[in-house]
Amino acid sequence: MNIPFLDNWLKRHGADQQREQLAATESDPERAAAIAELLSECELLRVRAERLGLELDDTPASLAALDQLPPRWRDDPEELPWVGNDAGLYLGTVIVRTVPGAVWHIWPGGHPVVRLVSGREIGVVEAGLDWAVNGAPELAQVYAEAAEA
Repeated sequence: MNIPFLDNWLKRHGADQQREQLAATESDPERAAAIAELLSECELLRVRAERLGLELDDTPASLAALDQLPPRWRDDPEELPWVGNDAGLYLGTVIVRTVPGAVWHIWPGGHPVVRLVSGREIGVVEAGLDWAVNGAPELAQVYAEAAEA
C-alpha cells in the first residue's frame, strides 16, 4: 500500500536518493527512530478508540482490546480503509516496540513492513486492512505470531 504522507516526507529528504536512504534506515538509528515516530501516529484510530473509552498505549493488551471494539468504521466506506491502514501501522508500532529485534522496513514506493530478527517480514498494513474489513485475523493474533517468530 502506498502511504502518501510517507512519500511526501521521503521526497522532502531527497527523492533522488530514496532507495539508498531506505536501505540505510536499519543502519541509521536516528532515521529509524524518525520513521518509527511517523508511523506510530495512527491519529484516526487513536481518536476512534478514545471515543470508545480505549487508550492505545502501544502494548499487546491494547491490540486485544481493539479486537473487541464494535466495528462501527465498517458503516463508512470512506473511513474504512483509513482505519484499516492506521490499525496496521498501530500493529506494527506495537510489534516494533515490544518484540526484540523487530524493525520497520520501508520498501521503495513507501510500503512499510515490519522485519523480524528472523528476517521474516510482516505486511502489517495488509493485516490491518483485513482486520478492519473482516475482523480477521485479529490484531492480537498477528502480534502473537510475530512475538513467537
